[in-house]
Amino acid sequence: NKERSDSSLKEIKFNSNSPIYLQISKYFESKVFLGELEPGSLIPSRRELAGIFRVNLNTVQKAYSYMDEIGLIITEKSKGSVITNDLERLHQLRDDYIKEPLIEFIKSMKSINIGKEKVIDLLDQYYDETKEELIDDTSTEFDEEI
Repeated sequence: NKERSDSSLKEIKFNSNSPIYLQISKYFESKVFLGELEPGSLIPSRRELAGIFRVNLNTVQKAYSYMDEIGLIITEKSKGSVITNDLERLHQLRDDYIKEPLIEFIKSMKSINIGKEKVIDLLDQYYDETKEELIDDTSTEFDEEI
């Protein structure tokens, strides 16, 4: 039995750093990785989501196509779209989700000649001091309610 899980979906504030369709995908990925959307959960129709997020329907269609392509969701014509039940794929997507900003961070540190040992020292120093809302990069991109 597929359960609809759109009650937790709110409008999101999009940024100009990446295409909106990718931000929509990242939003759903973060919901899955946080356990707010379970594998097999039915997600809103494209029209519903366009209304919830106040974006163009074509943008949402592009986001759903992308999420289908990367294996986050499965779409059946008459049944709608659901989060995949393929746990191996979800683990791989989570690893990619984590790896992306880490690689950018590492490139940034290398570009200013900060060595690995110094980066590790800085992580040790600031990791526990940093408030949770600053650690969760999805909070600034995706969960700011309008």
